[in-house]
Amino acid sequence: MAEVTEAKEWYKEMLARKVIDSLEKNNMTGFYVKTKEEAREKVLSMIPIGSKVGFGGSLSLDEIGAKDVLRVGNYHFIDRDKAGLTEEEMYELRKESLLADVFLMSTNALTMDGKLVNIDGVGNRVAALAFGPPKVIIVAGINKIVSDVEAAVQRIKNYIAPIHARRRGFSLLCAETGRCVDCHALRRFCNAVVTIEHQYQKDRIIVIIVGEELGL
Repeated sequence: MAEVTEAKEWYKEMLARKVIDSLEKNNMTGFYVKTKEEAREKVLSMIPIGSKVGFGGSLSLDEIGAKDVLRVGNYHFIDRDKAGLTEEEMYELRKESLLADVFLMSTNALTMDGKLVNIDGVGNRVAALAFGPPKVIIVAGINKIVSDVEAAVQRIKNYIAPIHARRRGFSLLCAETGRCVDCHALRRFCNAVVTIEHQYQKDRIIVIIVGEELGL
């Protein structure tokens, strides 16, 4: 079994290195770490003390525990997870995050040729990814890697969106069928589709690939 484990670790790192090479060609920076704990330390090492830090909704960030550290550290953490926030307060925090020094997020999918594919309901996460914060740090589990943009969109619409809708109790058809039906529901997840093919400012976007499954 040790040989199987070693072979799997080799394969994951080899896969990540290929994607990192592609990210570099697209003017983005990539790193590979093996564990959630290493991912958390890598994220924190890239955020200067005193920084204003925003984030987009992400199960991956929750799993690595980075937000817990930022809440109690010497940072200006724009915390959208506070209990009892009104819709108006949430909206203001989302806007404030666009002016953060550092924006944290995951990505719905990461292609072999180094493209980031994301679908948003509100659009604040993809807005910050495309423009605004001078540094965007993305944490992506090895499960987020797909062959190309088409595979990325299929993964998002027919896997991620239905599960999110189901877990949050949204009355969406995808939560019943397990696949996208291109609905026109008010609270649908698939409103804004953004693909980052290349970054205008070198090293603005940093992608940390983790050799574990994170998020969806």
